[in-house]
Amino acid sequence: MATLVLQVAGGAMGAAVAGPAGAMAGRALGALAGSAVDSSLLSALDSRKATAAPALTDVPGLTSTEGAPIPKVYGRARIGGQLIWATRIERVASFSSARSGAGGKGALSDAGSGKDRAWSYYANLAVGLCEGPVAFVRRVWADGDELDLATVTMRVHGGAADQQADPLIIAKEGQDNAPAYRGLAYVVFERLPLASFGNRIPQFSFEVVRPVNGLCAMIRAVDLIPGSTEYGYDPLWRVQTPAEGVSAPENRHQLHGPTDIAASLDALQALCPNLQRVALVVSWFGDDLRAGDCSIAPRVERHDKPTTGDPWMVSGQARALTRQVSLIDGRPAYGGTPSDAAVIRIIHELVARGLAVTLYPFVMMDIAPGNGRADPLDPGSEQAPFPWRGRMTCHPGPGVPGTPDGSAEAEAQVARFFGDAAPGEFTPYFATVVFSGAPQWSYRRFILHYAALAALAGGVEAFVIGSEFVGLTRVRGAAGYPAADQFATLAGDVRAMLGAGCKLVYAADWTEYGAHVRNGGADVDFSPRCGLGLPAHRCSWH
Repeated sequence: MATLVLQVAGGAMGAAVAGPAGAMAGRALGALAGSAVDSSLLSALDSRKATAAPALTDVPGLTSTEGAPIPKVYGRARIGGQLIWATRIERVASFSSARSGAGGKGALSDAGSGKDRAWSYYANLAVGLCEGPVAFVRRVWADGDELDLATVTMRVHGGAADQQADPLIIAKEGQDNAPAYRGLAYVVFERLPLASFGNRIPQFSFEVVRPVNGLCAMIRAVDLIPGSTEYGYDPLWRVQTPAEGVSAPENRHQLHGPTDIAASLDALQALCPNLQRVALVVSWFGDDLRAGDCSIAPRVERHDKPTTGDPWMVSGQARALTRQVSLIDGRPAYGGTPSDAAVIRIIHELVARGLAVTLYPFVMMDIAPGNGRADPLDPGSEQAPFPWRGRMTCHPGPGVPGTPDGSAEAEAQVARFFGDAAPGEFTPYFATVVFSGAPQWSYRRFILHYAALAALAGGVEAFVIGSEFVGLTRVRGAAGYPAADQFATLAGDVRAMLGAGCKLVYAADWTEYGAHVRNGGADVDFSPRCGLGLPAHRCSWH
């Protein structure tokens, strides 16, 4: 309006001053001034109202094809899906006070209310996958990006012949009208937020796992490894915080579970439905193949590793006071020893899942290249990097010139390796066990620490006091085999700590049982290795 008024007024003034030419110039100047006034007025009016966007009533996206074949999956495969059930799109309004300027995207202002209304959209749908039964759905992609299943509600129906209808379908359709889709593996999304997908149902694909009948159903027991992982066993979500405002996942790299261990156990039990027992491997580290010079102690990946939750602690030892594992090209050669609190929590988790727990303390040899330590079986050479613990022996080793094998010195070297830690020197302290004996990082401290931790956690059905120390158990003292005697004594101490209900076992290497042949067959020794007159193979104490 101001444009028209000022255009006419400017033309009249120009004509009075300069005739026809002045009229033209006056109209142009008046139009410019009026346009500026109109823009200012319209902007002021716009600041008092919110922009409006239509509310969605239907959302395009995943569809169903009549007569589409039902896939059959073997092993692991990534497949699409067919929409087999859905409700109307659910929309929810949220209100906020109208601000100056245009309203937000998707906002609709109530007349006279002074508030903006924004819509959020949710979908309830079921997607058919393949012929059942399947073990589980491992991963899901939406529009090509992996979906974090912790942020949505998704239920998987494996396609059993007797599977029941989904509770959401029952709630929407009624008990008598809800199909169970027996024999069909499918998933149900409940109130799936659509904002991240442009307010439409995305295109899904699914990684489905279906084991072939046979081996998986026969598995009754497994070892849970790696054993060297500070928080990998922890059922609680842990996050690294290397700097202020910076975070990185510590134990969640699989988006189909709350933590890596939870996702792994879910997959394990789905694939092995008859699983009964899990051997939980937890590692300390040896640093020398010469038994008399070897320490056995926990390790950390690095000292500067801040994380959320309770701090890393093993045997009462804090991270800053614990040795780091060796580095290869600037990276840790191993993961660190599992935190005591994480070990207790994973024991509780395994028991809650109905699995019997064997606690398996395990020695890894952290001997880096360029260590400069003499090899007991080849004193002129350096110890090989990261060797098998079965190579540990006296120094020099049996058969090597100058060996103490068969003497009191060999017994002394073995005794230094085992140490003299006693059961009464281990005290539970919150989620760890504190050692109060003479300073030592010995094998007895290692084993008795985990015996005390098992007693603190409860639920441990079996305990491994050692495994594959074939080089050590073959060392002879002045009379007999000192390592066998040490293991027998250690077994008695662990028995006193864990009680008669816990099974104890020494897991022998296959070469530890049968005859011990020396000197090209001239010396054949059938002496028992375990010190109790039992065969050394899987020698156990009850």
